[in-house]
Amino acid sequence: MIDKMDFSFKNNNTPYKGTLLLSDPFEMDVHFTRSVILICNHDEEGTFGFVLNNYIDLSAKELNEELENYTGRVSIGGPVDKTNLYYIHAFGPEIDGSEHITGDLYFGGSFEGIIERLKADPANESKVRFFIGYSGWSGEQLTEELTQNSWIVVTNHSLQQIMDTHSDTLWKALMAQQGTKFRLLADFPLNPENN
Repeated sequence: MIDKMDFSFKNNNTPYKGTLLLSDPFEMDVHFTRSVILICNHDEEGTFGFVLNNYIDLSAKELNEELENYTGRVSIGGPVDKTNLYYIHAFGPEIDGSEHITGDLYFGGSFEGIIERLKADPANESKVRFFIGYSGWSGEQLTEELTQNSWIVVTNHSLQQIMDTHSDTLWKALMAQQGTKFRLLADFPLNPENN
């Protein structure tokens, strides 16, 4: 008898601040096709985070002139509130008003403090990422989507992977890190008819 490989898109990880969501390989939603989302907050009221790998064609300077020296790409963080510029950073609590996500990773805080650090040292660019909009789920909505296998929760990632705005293969790389079946799913064409 031939053993069958389980290709179901699920794992047993649960979401919490600092984890990543990887979308189902065949999800065709305009906002979430092969997306990677950083979870910034997750509690009984809901969840919010940012899509890390959906970039816009505008420079940061075109969005805000104070970001004239920032050369990283800006991501569409999600479909909610796309009129605001959001950011995550690794400057720690030295940015007033920052909210801790996990480890050295923080959300928000003083925009002026971010600008000061970017102007003081160009190398600080690798410590901040910008987003237009965010992704959000109310109450148990994300839990429901996880039971429908729309996402898997990833815990084995690095700060460097989160902060890298130059990679176009983040979803595939993270899928491959999850083991054999996920590595195989990562190589499936987006439309299986194109195989």
